[in-house]
Amino acid sequence: MLLQVRGDEVRVAYDGEEALVAEGDFHPEIVLLDIGMPKLSGYEVARRLRELRGPGVFIVAITGWGQEEDRQRAREAGFDHHFTKPVDYAALLEVIDHAG
Repeated sequence: MLLQVRGDEVRVAYDGEEALVAEGDFHPEIVLLDIGMPKLSGYEVARRLRELRGPGVFIVAITGWGQEEDRQRAREAGFDHHFTKPVDYAALLEVIDHAG
């Protein structure tokens, strides 16, 4: 992953439940989530992360769901930023570097 190449510590989860387990073990400053994940949606994972960590985690959606209603749901779930795939890597890095 490109974030690892630049020296960021990364954990990967393949569904929403794994994402919550990984967060509990790792306590990241920034979480990148797809919205359309199996088991738990990115919306639900973001809601739970907000309940657990409040503003202590910066949550970014990276998803194919880019309609205004999707963006609104993401904000309501607790996402701090929303990218629609394909993601501009430079824009993603800028958001990550200025998070928090």
